[in-house]
Amino acid sequence: MAEHEHGSMDIKVQEKTFEGFIKWSIYVAAASIGVLIFLAIFNS
Repeated sequence: MAEHEHGSMDIKVQEKTFEGFIKWSIYVAAASIGVLIFLAIFNS
């Protein structure tokens, strides 16, 4: 079995994926809040 050296793994792809997930989550949260505000204002 190969020796594992802590901190030697290339995680650029994982970091890029995580950044995309966070951006997507922020957009979804903002859209949801916008829809709730719209419904609160225009719901009669």
